[in-house]
Amino acid sequence: MLITSISGIRGTIGGLKGEGLNPPDVVRFATGYGLWVKEVVKKEQPTVVIGRDARMSGQMVRDCLVGTLNALGIHVIDLGLSTTPTVELAVTGECADGGIILTASHNPKQWNALKLLDASGEFLSSESGERVLQLAQEEIRYAEIDAIGKTTQNSGWMERHVEHALNLDLVDGESVRKAGLKIAVDAVNSTGGIIIPLLLEAMGCEVVKVHCDPTGDFAHNPEPLPAHLTDLCAAVVAHGCDLGISVDPDVDRLAFVSEDGSWFGEEYTLVAVADFILKRTPGNAVSNMSSTRALRQITEQHGGNYTASAVGEVNVVEAIRATNAVIGGEGNGGIIYPASHCGRDAVVGAALFLTHLVDSNQTASALRKHYPQWVISKDKLELPDADVDAALDLLVAAHPDAEVNTVDGVKFDLAEGWVHLRRSNTEAIIRVYAEAETQDLAQSLGLKFKEELMGYLSLKV
Repeated sequence: MLITSISGIRGTIGGLKGEGLNPPDVVRFATGYGLWVKEVVKKEQPTVVIGRDARMSGQMVRDCLVGTLNALGIHVIDLGLSTTPTVELAVTGECADGGIILTASHNPKQWNALKLLDASGEFLSSESGERVLQLAQEEIRYAEIDAIGKTTQNSGWMERHVEHALNLDLVDGESVRKAGLKIAVDAVNSTGGIIIPLLLEAMGCEVVKVHCDPTGDFAHNPEPLPAHLTDLCAAVVAHGCDLGISVDPDVDRLAFVSEDGSWFGEEYTLVAVADFILKRTPGNAVSNMSSTRALRQITEQHGGNYTASAVGEVNVVEAIRATNAVIGGEGNGGIIYPASHCGRDAVVGAALFLTHLVDSNQTASALRKHYPQWVISKDKLELPDADVDAALDLLVAAHPDAEVNTVDGVKFDLAEGWVHLRRSNTEAIIRVYAEAETQDLAQSLGLKFKEELMGYLSLKV
């Protein structure tokens, strides 16, 4: 399977040409990106930073990518094994003209992807992404022999990333060091198994490693969800740890397990970090529309304004800038701290959370109970042969009591919770997310709106 979008290109490895992310596809899309970089920066020999997670296909995809960029006359700085936020920081740190991360994030091991960055180390805008896809289809003239690009290796950026996190004003490494925490880490056998222990050891923590060997042979489903983290929960309890940390393969999502082995909740990673930030730097907060209401409540408690953006990191960053927010992110455990950089970063998020945990003088489970209790239910329905927008309009008209947001699909905010219905960007479905105070209530609320929408859709409006 091959999926192209404005934010990058991802697919499965193997099979026929055009049916996955295979060498011809890597060459084609790397060429489109390289031409876009040259077009934007107006240089014959720009520089692009690349890095990869530990996927077993990573070296092969890297070789195709680097050869293509060099053939276009583009110089490459290769970080080797790295993380998404590390590459983002390195783009600006190296004064490069762009960057590419080779990772399929939380997708299984047979997947890989090219995530594309601009010169600010951020994901491409919609317009830029469309231009890359357009250029990938055009006839190409590659560089003559004397103009071929060169590749240099720079493997020290994960250490620089850790140093960057520790030097942030609100990170108190000394307090964490004095606390002498013991922390278990599940990095699903990818590059988080290198960088998260580096951070923790620099903060004086004892580290218990769980699936931290960066072989790319994922020990479990790589999405950091409770059903996939039973080994981490068991290790936290067995070793008497103060906390468990889970990251996805490219280290832009962050989730915690409390000292008693209970799930802190990936939605509450952002809530807890935002609480800490907003206490010290009052301001605004942003998350996407499918994230927990708890962030809005915490933000307003601290006197700030909360904004719900469309789903997608690019949209969250755009809203952060528009509202001058001091913290933002996504409910999947993605922390975006603008004082650091505008990208999801589990390293920065972990450093901030540990400072918050020690400063609170509480256990992780006690800290979790401090926050409003909400539970999200996720459902979907097949995209029908009907006018979905017209049906959604009827659904809005049927709920005049709701606060309605139409930035991305339709979100209904109600006293008892919220429901968000939106078309998927990658599948022929309508996603139906709902949040309430218990799982049963959330499922019931989501089902109510789903059935109402199905009724309007059946009218063939």
